[in-house]
Amino acid sequence: MKALVYHGPGRRSWEEVPDPSVAEPSDAVVRVDAVTICGTDLHILKGDVPEVKPGRVLGHEAVGTVTATGDGVSTLRAGDRVLVSCISACGRCRYCRTGSYGQCLGGGGWILGHLVDGTQAEYVRVPFADTSVHRLPETVSDEAALMLADILPTAYEVGVLNGRVRPGDTVVVVGAGPIGLAVVMTARLFTPGHIVAVDLAPARLEAARRLGADVLVGPGEDAAAAVAALTDGLGADVAVEAVGVPETFELCARLVRPGGHVANVGVHGAPATLHLEELWIRNVTITTGLVDTFSTPDLLAMVAAGRLDPEAFVTHRFALDAPDGMDAAYAAFADPRATGALKVVLSRAAPAAP
Repeated sequence: MKALVYHGPGRRSWEEVPDPSVAEPSDAVVRVDAVTICGTDLHILKGDVPEVKPGRVLGHEAVGTVTATGDGVSTLRAGDRVLVSCISACGRCRYCRTGSYGQCLGGGGWILGHLVDGTQAEYVRVPFADTSVHRLPETVSDEAALMLADILPTAYEVGVLNGRVRPGDTVVVVGAGPIGLAVVMTARLFTPGHIVAVDLAPARLEAARRLGADVLVGPGEDAAAAVAALTDGLGADVAVEAVGVPETFELCARLVRPGGHVANVGVHGAPATLHLEELWIRNVTITTGLVDTFSTPDLLAMVAAGRLDPEAFVTHRFALDAPDGMDAAYAAFADPRATGALKVVLSRAAPAAP
């Protein structure tokens, strides 16, 4: 089969690799019907995630069709249409028993495209299949479901829930990329008073406005002044960091009010300064986190009911089976200022009618 293989920082190749097969009783093999690219994949290619070794197939998000299952799999069968989550869960360890699947001690957590071969391929082996994939209703499209593999649960759990967004809050989202926009979308579930989006790209700020942000702060504008004007100088109730660079984390710490929450969602590849000399007296709560995906069933139900429209994130579409499809998708996703890309989707061609 074809797969996207990591060959070290800055090097990747769409190439032939062996087909995956069931290796453990809890495994399923899934034919990938739709797959996307995550900002974390770009961090890997920059060398920010040294645990990913050369030779690894990248990717941790997919929608597909089960083609084989191990003897220990009891809830899936060949032909099932499923969402492959970015997080795998053994279902038995201390963390899994409390819903903290991202911290799984039994061989799960974020492993696809990280510690084991991932989803940017024609087929993928999914460990712990019973507890790591979700069967999909016919009413939810592949593209909508694909956004539930990572960005929606990540934004909702690590940004909105960790940030303790409440009705009437002023919420600042620093970074209007896919994750930041997903924070905007899911923060609206809690009816905040204001959602402020901060970004350097006008196209992404416009996307934030469409998804529910009512205040936009662009290049050259003063985010602190904008927040102060909304809050009588108090500061934001919740500041969500959705970029992953020191400057944006430190900006969030400056924007939050005493007693407020800073929820870091971005993937950081360099240290950021924590100004405790300023924060120690302000009762500020700072949270970090890897998504656990405990919210995926709830989000899926909201999508099926028409309460959320995650297809709005998809801006570019490519053919998974085209020779240059993966390269073109990466080129578009890696240069959003030029391409306007939010989320890209690579889809398998539909089978010909009999």
